[in-house]
Amino acid sequence: MRLRALLENDALGLRLLGGEDELDRTVRGVMTTDLKDPSRYLSGGELVLTGLAWRADPTDAEPFVRILASAGVAALAAGEAELGDIPDDLVQACSRHRLPLFAVNESVAFATITEHVVRQVSGERAGDLAAVVDRHRRLMTSGPAGGGPEVVLDLLGSDLDLRAWVLSPTGRQIAGAGEPLDSGLAATLAGEHLAATRTGRRGPHRLSLAGATYSLFPIRNTGRGPAPASRDVRETVLSDWLLAVEADAGDWPAARLDLLQGVTQLIAVERDRRDAARTVRRRLAQEVLELVQTGAAPAEIAARLRVAAPVLLPGLGTAPHWQVVVARVDWEQEAGQGTPVDGGPVAQALLEEILVDPATVGAESADRIAVAHSGDEAIALVPLAAAPLPDSEDEGPAIALGLHADALLAAVRAPLSSGLADDGRLTLGVSAAVHSAEGLRGALEEARHARRVAAARPGRVCAAGHHELASHVLLLPFVPDDVRRAFTARLLDPLRDYDRRHRAELIPTLEAFLDCDGSWTRCATRLHLHVNTLRYRVGRIEQLTGRDLSRLEDKLDFFLALRMS
Repeated sequence: MRLRALLENDALGLRLLGGEDELDRTVRGVMTTDLKDPSRYLSGGELVLTGLAWRADPTDAEPFVRILASAGVAALAAGEAELGDIPDDLVQACSRHRLPLFAVNESVAFATITEHVVRQVSGERAGDLAAVVDRHRRLMTSGPAGGGPEVVLDLLGSDLDLRAWVLSPTGRQIAGAGEPLDSGLAATLAGEHLAATRTGRRGPHRLSLAGATYSLFPIRNTGRGPAPASRDVRETVLSDWLLAVEADAGDWPAARLDLLQGVTQLIAVERDRRDAARTVRRRLAQEVLELVQTGAAPAEIAARLRVAAPVLLPGLGTAPHWQVVVARVDWEQEAGQGTPVDGGPVAQALLEEILVDPATVGAESADRIAVAHSGDEAIALVPLAAAPLPDSEDEGPAIALGLHADALLAAVRAPLSSGLADDGRLTLGVSAAVHSAEGLRGALEEARHARRVAAARPGRVCAAGHHELASHVLLLPFVPDDVRRAFTARLLDPLRDYDRRHRAELIPTLEAFLDCDGSWTRCATRLHLHVNTLRYRVGRIEQLTGRDLSRLEDKLDFFLALRMS
């Protein structure tokens, strides 16, 4: 319904105080609030009713109205029962933000207005449109017979003549009706969606490419799971799906926008099912990881691997080779900006997506991947089916088909860089394949070392493989003792001497700085220091050693010196 229709109904007791040019706005709902910040309860298009209890003084009006305008509400209706006339500061704030403002006569209850709006909005959504939405809902909630998101997308095509695809944050196609979306185009759409989400723009996001216009709708958590609503967009930006529609949603009526929002909610049900299916694999990975990290006997680890193998590779009679992949997502956090973003679950969901072949279509294509998270790290246990050597007979020797670090990120680097923006980094390390439980602990350490090497490189998305460790970490035990002593003394003795004289803790600071991959804010938080104090200490380290900790070569030298000391 339109705002104009509310004003024309005398029984509602509304008097227009501002916003005459905005009376054709569509009202999609109604909410009563006296909170200073009701943004968490707003989705856009509401008529907001308030008794003004939130207003303690004239300065409160501007932030309250700004919040409503940013949330996209249709209008504000303020009751006259509390203060009599509506305060001028509220009228002026609404005028500045082009938010229509009504005064509600003290003789009219908010419940009367609410009942009228709900009745009108519900009536307008009835008929053919409601039938389509109900049909979608039945198909999505009827179990396996529903056919998943493909059926919903088919209906968008047949009922509304819309071509649409469900994409992962990396641009991989989860579902689509008809011809698949070009992989390069899909990656571009995903990157644009992530970039728009990071800047706080409200969806749908619109983009024109190759003569076509696409509208991008976020597919968010349904709220049915245990996870609370995200406090920070960075907690979900790298894991949420999106719905890409080949159409310009800017020209759509409110009813069609409502329908597409409903479709995203239905597809989110499929996302919930996928996440539930991954619970078993995540638990298996977590159990194996805990055994490896606590130094459990190889026989105990091997027994757990034998349980995991048939779940991850159905039909495989014997335990396969295994490979470990470690990923970490780090976000810069300015001092005093609240709770840091927990990178572990973000990295876990992202690694599950990265390890899927980007050419694979479907929501259930990650059945061979088990990912746990420990602290800020995500750790994947990937089974590798053995394949015969190219020149061998069927019964001849076999090799494991392994993962390669660069190949893993080749197809996803561009969209993920958009989601990481200017304050996030993804680093990834890949171990060599191992064929037994005895080798799993070494593979985990190898993957972690490789990730640290990747973290020392410039760029938002970096990876390193086990082969890149052969020149330093794996060869450290074979360096002659006199060479090791000379190398470490040249780099670390000036710092040790300074620490002894001044108790400056330069060595612990250096270790923490490298372990935090050169992040000033994370390192300062870990050491409980102000960032300026950390910068002073690092500057002293560079002065005493003649090295530059912004250079990759010098970081690696310090890393090796600390390892050999």
